[in-house]
Amino acid sequence: MTRTAIDPLVLGHRLRYARRQTGLTLAQLGERVGRSAPYLSQLENGKVEPKLGLLDDLAAALDVGVAELLDPAPPPDRRSQLEIRLAHAQQDPRYRSLGLDDLRISAKVSVEVLEHLVGLFDALPSATDDVDDGARRQRAGDRARLANIALRREMTERNNYFPDIEVEATKALAAVGYSGRGPLSERLLTDLVAHYGFSVERVRGMPRTARSITDRDRRIIYIPQRDDLKVRAARSVVLQTLGHFALDHTDTTDFGEYLRQRIESNYFAAAILAPEEPALELLAAEKADGDLSIEDLKERFYISYEMAAHRFTNLATEKLEIPVHFLRTDPDGVITKGYQNDGIDFPTDADGALEGERVSRQWGARQAWNSNEDFLLHYQYTDTDHGAFWCVTYIENLSDRTPYAVTLGTTEPYARYFRGRETIRRLFAAPHDAPPDPALVERWEDVAWPSAAERSHVLTALPPSEREFSPFPGVDLVDVYRFLDRQRPGLG
Repeated sequence: MTRTAIDPLVLGHRLRYARRQTGLTLAQLGERVGRSAPYLSQLENGKVEPKLGLLDDLAAALDVGVAELLDPAPPPDRRSQLEIRLAHAQQDPRYRSLGLDDLRISAKVSVEVLEHLVGLFDALPSATDDVDDGARRQRAGDRARLANIALRREMTERNNYFPDIEVEATKALAAVGYSGRGPLSERLLTDLVAHYGFSVERVRGMPRTARSITDRDRRIIYIPQRDDLKVRAARSVVLQTLGHFALDHTDTTDFGEYLRQRIESNYFAAAILAPEEPALELLAAEKADGDLSIEDLKERFYISYEMAAHRFTNLATEKLEIPVHFLRTDPDGVITKGYQNDGIDFPTDADGALEGERVSRQWGARQAWNSNEDFLLHYQYTDTDHGAFWCVTYIENLSDRTPYAVTLGTTEPYARYFRGRETIRRLFAAPHDAPPDPALVERWEDVAWPSAAERSHVLTALPPSEREFSPFPGVDLVDVYRFLDRQRPGLG
């Protein structure tokens, strides 16, 4: 291999992979090869090329061959592969034409975000496209945003309650003999899947862009093995997938209809996992006692806090006569999901879209992060220009995902029905955060030079390509087809 054939970025990642395999820190490796940790960091990040003598020393210190370090193939770990692809992508003229600053790929950027970013780059049209790409993508983005807004308004008008899906879920549970008490057992889940003519198989090698894959000919739903998908998450994935077939969904070429199908299949899963009758029995009793709690719904039916909060919104207004609002936000208060029928004034853009907008610092969704306890239930009253509201916020801190906050709230008069109503926390939240002290700005504006943190909220509700709508946005269909080939060898 000649020196010109060395890709410093691949070499750096191979060096980092080998170092981590041996359990050495940069400082420890530096002591062995006589180089500083900052220099080795630059080397691992592809910023410098080592001399051949140093390569020999590094290989010896890491107990690998020089040829292994110089291998042009990316290291075997998925994160390194994605980081290399994204770094190369940022040098591509198509990326440069977007006018974006270089993205520093720090350890805080999750693998999920890297997958999305690389997928976005792969979706960029080639330079040979003879259409106005910017205008086309803008039109596609506008349609996606409008579809989101329209669906959210419809959900508000119907109190987020879907009676037809409730009926279907109730019938399905009765068909498999659900007792009406407690969480759905593994056996009943298997029976329910069979009730609709399917089976479930856990497999290795699932494409990373798909949460499940269904072979419609053989009626098999494939999901990741247990090490990759835990029991509670697996139940949701299976039922969300099954919901498409239970509700007779068909392939669609319309983004609005795609969103509707996702909402309906998720609703079906929640209606199965927290069935209407026993859920209402619990909630009605707690309402009578002034002790409503999302946590109790979560524990009774063994579902996530987010699903329990969603399920509460399904039933609260229509069945308990309580108006509510729901938010999912990141640690900086940026909205990724939202619903309300209680009159709270969510921040929105000029078109009424709320995804990507940031809530006030005084809202419970942001105040909850001030606690050092990851799973604290943060109760708060918030006075706004549109009335006073009570809310509870739960911080979900999963090991494999960026932490996020789930908030469920209602107007102050209805707080009397909820656990946590006695809280003395009360803040006033203006529609927008107050401007900073002018003296503070003057003192620092010519001095400060912050480096922006990487964010993933910009990937929320990505529009499909206008040129060719995929019925499964965000999914690499070639990977899916290859996966199915592996499950059915010799079919072709």
